[in-house]
Amino acid sequence: MTQYSLKLPPKLQQEAEKYATDQGITLDNLIIWAIAEKIGSLKQSLDNNNFPDIVYSRNQEGEMIPKLRGINIQVKTLVVAVKNWQLTPQQVADEYGISEEKVNNVMAFYEQHRQEIDTAHREADLFEIATDKVLESIYNE
Repeated sequence: MTQYSLKLPPKLQQEAEKYATDQGITLDNLIIWAIAEKIGSLKQSLDNNNFPDIVYSRNQEGEMIPKLRGINIQVKTLVVAVKNWQLTPQQVADEYGISEEKVNNVMAFYEQHRQEIDTAHREADLFEIATDKVLESIYNE
């Protein structure tokens, strides 16, 4: 294995050493592990060059969620506004402070990823319904 000299900022080095110790590994192994994880995530990038305004990011549950790049608006939010609320792309753009072109791009992205987005949306709805029922049963006891 090739050796590489790495100078870490002191605070980062202290934190890395603490995590390495907590994991029962060396600092070198922690750095190798971190780089391997980063390279793996970059290789699995779901970004689509046909839709440069759309980027995937992980939510709290670890699921990959498509969002508008640079702002925290999920694709499904805009799709619901157009499909369910029957808003025009211009109305959605005005409501969310984005361009109509971005809304149209999101809708084109949706058409290409309809099954993935609809499935995720249904699962979120089912989870919300189940959560409401659990909370209702707890409060009605």
